[in-house]
Amino acid sequence: MTEREPFRVQIKVRHYELDTLGHLNHAVYHSYGEVARLELMEQAGLLTSGMREERLAAVLLESHISFRRELRAGDVVDVTCESKFGEGKTFRMDSMIYKSDGTTAAEITCTLGLMDLERRKLVADPLDRIKKAGVDVAMLGAT
Repeated sequence: MTEREPFRVQIKVRHYELDTLGHLNHAVYHSYGEVARLELMEQAGLLTSGMREERLAAVLLESHISFRRELRAGDVVDVTCESKFGEGKTFRMDSMIYKSDGTTAAEITCTLGLMDLERRKLVADPLDRIKKAGVDVAMLGAT
Protein backbone atom coordinates (compact mmCIF):
# COMPACT_ATOMS: atom_id res chain seq x y z
CA MET A 1 0.00 0.00 0.00
CA THR A 2 1.37 3.41 -0.89
CA GLU A 3 1.32 6.42 1.37
CA ARG A 4 -1.38 8.97 0.62
CA GLU A 5 -0.26 12.15 -1.13
CA PRO A 6 -0.97 15.27 0.92
CA PHE A 7 -3.42 17.90 -0.24
CA ARG A 8 -1.57 20.71 -2.03
CA VAL A 9 -2.09 24.14 -3.55
CA GLN A 10 0.23 26.22 -5.69
CA ILE A 11 0.95 29.87 -4.88
CA LYS A 12 3.08 32.46 -6.66
CA VAL A 13 5.08 34.82 -4.44
CA ARG A 14 4.00 38.39 -5.15
CA HIS A 15 6.21 41.48 -4.94
CA TYR A 16 4.12 43.17 -2.25
CA GLU A 17 4.65 40.18 0.06
CA LEU A 18 8.39 40.83 0.38
CA ASP A 19 10.22 42.35 3.31
CA THR A 20 13.02 44.94 3.17
CA LEU A 21 15.59 42.20 2.45
CA GLY A 22 13.73 41.19 -0.71
CA HIS A 23 12.44 37.84 0.49
CA LEU A 24 9.01 36.68 1.59
CA ASN A 25 7.89 38.34 4.82
CA HIS A 26 7.74 35.89 7.72
CA ALA A 27 4.00 36.44 8.34
CA VAL A 28 3.16 35.57 4.74
CA TYR A 29 4.52 32.04 5.21
CA HIS A 30 1.75 31.62 7.81
CA SER A 31 -0.78 33.03 5.33
CA TYR A 32 0.28 30.45 2.75
CA GLY A 33 -0.31 27.70 5.31
CA GLU A 34 -3.73 29.20 6.02
CA VAL A 35 -4.58 29.16 2.30
CA ALA A 36 -3.82 25.43 2.14
CA ARG A 37 -5.75 24.69 5.37
CA LEU A 38 -8.84 26.59 4.25
CA GLU A 39 -8.78 25.09 0.74
CA LEU A 40 -8.60 21.60 2.23
CA MET A 41 -11.32 22.41 4.76
CA GLU A 42 -13.55 23.81 2.03
CA GLN A 43 -13.09 20.85 -0.31
CA ALA A 44 -13.66 18.34 2.51
CA GLY A 45 -16.84 20.13 3.61
CA LEU A 46 -15.53 21.46 6.91
CA LEU A 47 -16.85 24.94 6.09
CA THR A 48 -20.27 23.96 4.75
CA SER A 49 -23.83 23.70 5.93
CA GLY A 50 -23.47 20.43 7.88
CA MET A 51 -20.99 22.12 10.19
CA ARG A 52 -23.15 25.24 10.45
CA GLU A 53 -26.22 23.14 11.25
CA GLU A 54 -24.28 21.39 14.01
CA ARG A 55 -23.07 24.84 15.22
CA LEU A 56 -19.43 23.73 14.99
CA ALA A 57 -16.33 25.44 13.62
CA ALA A 58 -12.64 24.62 13.50
CA VAL A 59 -10.51 27.09 15.45
CA LEU A 60 -6.76 27.64 15.26
CA LEU A 61 -5.18 27.28 18.70
CA GLU A 62 -1.47 27.32 17.93
CA SER A 63 0.84 27.76 14.95
CA HIS A 64 4.58 27.18 14.74
CA ILE A 65 6.84 27.66 11.75
CA SER A 66 10.39 26.61 10.93
CA PHE A 67 11.95 28.62 8.12
CA ARG A 68 14.29 26.58 5.91
CA ARG A 69 14.91 28.59 2.71
CA GLU A 70 14.06 32.08 1.54
CA LEU A 71 11.45 32.75 -1.10
CA ARG A 72 11.61 35.62 -3.58
CA ALA A 73 9.17 37.39 -5.88
CA GLY A 74 8.06 35.19 -8.76
CA ASP A 75 8.85 31.91 -7.00
CA VAL A 76 6.04 29.39 -7.34
CA VAL A 77 5.57 27.18 -4.31
CA ASP A 78 3.57 24.09 -3.45
CA VAL A 79 1.92 24.26 -0.05
CA THR A 80 0.72 20.97 1.41
CA CYS A 81 -1.72 20.33 4.21
CA GLU A 82 -2.16 17.11 6.17
CA SER A 83 -4.57 16.49 9.02
CA LYS A 84 -3.68 14.34 12.00
CA PHE A 85 -6.34 13.24 14.46
CA GLY A 86 -5.67 11.48 17.74
CA GLU A 87 -7.06 11.43 21.25
CA GLY A 88 -8.47 14.46 23.00
CA LYS A 89 -10.04 17.72 21.89
CA THR A 90 -7.36 18.90 19.45
CA PHE A 91 -6.04 17.84 16.08
CA ARG A 92 -3.25 19.02 13.81
CA MET A 93 -3.13 20.39 10.31
CA ASP A 94 0.48 20.60 9.19
CA SER A 95 1.86 22.23 6.06
CA MET A 96 5.07 22.08 4.11
CA ILE A 97 6.07 24.83 1.68
CA TYR A 98 8.21 23.56 -1.20
CA LYS A 99 10.09 25.55 -3.82
CA SER A 100 9.64 24.44 -7.44
CA ASP A 101 12.87 22.40 -7.26
CA GLY A 102 11.47 20.43 -4.30
CA THR A 103 13.53 22.26 -1.65
CA THR A 104 11.68 22.74 1.65
CA ALA A 105 11.17 26.45 2.30
CA ALA A 106 9.17 26.10 5.54
CA GLU A 107 7.44 23.66 7.85
CA ILE A 108 4.27 24.74 9.66
CA THR A 109 2.58 22.84 12.46
CA CYS A 110 -0.86 23.96 13.64
CA THR A 111 -3.01 22.76 16.50
CA LEU A 112 -6.76 23.17 16.04
CA GLY A 113 -9.88 22.33 17.93
CA LEU A 114 -13.53 22.00 17.03
CA MET A 115 -15.60 24.60 18.84
CA ASP A 116 -19.23 24.30 19.85
CA LEU A 117 -20.36 27.78 18.79
CA GLU A 118 -23.17 27.96 21.35
CA ARG A 119 -21.18 26.83 24.38
CA ARG A 120 -17.93 28.47 23.12
CA LYS A 121 -16.03 25.36 24.21
CA LEU A 122 -14.00 22.75 22.40
CA VAL A 123 -15.80 19.47 21.80
CA ALA A 124 -14.44 16.05 22.64
CA ASP A 125 -13.56 13.71 19.75
CA PRO A 126 -13.53 16.27 16.91
CA LEU A 127 -13.12 13.59 14.24
CA ASP A 128 -16.34 11.85 15.27
CA ARG A 129 -18.22 15.16 15.34
CA ILE A 130 -17.09 16.21 11.86
CA LYS A 131 -17.98 12.76 10.50
CA LYS A 132 -21.50 13.21 11.87
CA ALA A 133 -21.68 16.63 10.18
CA GLY A 134 -21.05 15.02 6.78
CA VAL A 135 -17.44 16.09 6.26
CA ASP A 136 -15.36 14.00 3.84
CA VAL A 137 -12.91 12.71 6.45
CA ALA A 138 -11.08 10.62 3.85
CA MET A 139 -10.10 13.88 2.13
CA LEU A 140 -8.72 15.01 5.48
CA GLY A 141 -6.65 11.83 5.59
CA ALA A 142 -8.73 10.22 8.36
CA THR A 143 -10.98 7.19 8.41
